[in-house]
Amino acid sequence: MLILLPPSEGKTAPARGRAMQPDRLGFPSLHEPRAEVLDALVSLCTTDSPAGLEKAAAVLGDGKTLTAEVERNARLATAPAARADRVYSGVLYEALDLASLEGAARRRATSWIAVASGLFGLVRPGDHIPAYRLSGDVTLPGIGNVGTFWSRRLDGAVRDAAGRGLVVDLRSSTYSSFWRPDSETARRVVTVRVLHEVDGTRKVVSHFNKATKGRLVRAMLQDGGNPTTPARFAEHLGRLGWTVEPGRPGKHGTSVDVVVSDL
Repeated sequence: MLILLPPSEGKTAPARGRAMQPDRLGFPSLHEPRAEVLDALVSLCTTDSPAGLEKAAAVLGDGKTLTAEVERNARLATAPAARADRVYSGVLYEALDLASLEGAARRRATSWIAVASGLFGLVRPGDHIPAYRLSGDVTLPGIGNVGTFWSRRLDGAVRDAAGRGLVVDLRSSTYSSFWRPDSETARRVVTVRVLHEVDGTRKVVSHFNKATKGRLVRAMLQDGGNPTTPARFAEHLGRLGWTVEPGRPGKHGTSVDVVVSDL
């Protein structure tokens, strides 16, 4: 099984530790494109002028409010690195709480989970990375749109990681463009939508959607069941106590709705 997660835009910067060692990251086939993106990002963010800082911050997304992160990006090659599951600190990762998993569940996380990343393409939870700022929808000088860049380079890595197993795609819309399955692989891809139901009305709530996906993945890692088709995946979640409504196969996989009533 391969579980694809989005990164968190918020990250916890390691206070100390060795710098990232790019040749020791998972998915070694991505070493060269990672170096291209890293060089372009560091080049953009390496500036001493206020105008240069503002320009880089605008490219990254939020103007002047990001100048501190621009300065941090400029030091990525030498910045302290830590496990990716500690650097990513958003709602999904807080609910998933990989650091507290033990034994077999922790080993499954290492081999099952891959995180989509604007900077790295894909990373494993145990890969040591620095905190960085690069959303998947940024257009980076010398690279172009980050999502488009990775969409041309991730297929082999995803296929190798998934093998003949199921791909559970939990990425957000920003990162879904990084990899799309072909028609054959789509038969083994399942996507999950979380719906909050109150008084018979259902809606998607972003914060709760992320937290539920984190809890769902944690439950799967602890249980250890390894369904091989979307239909069996839906049945498996049902046995784990979730309310599940399987959908029909589509171009990018089979959608499954997880319906929850409590926040």
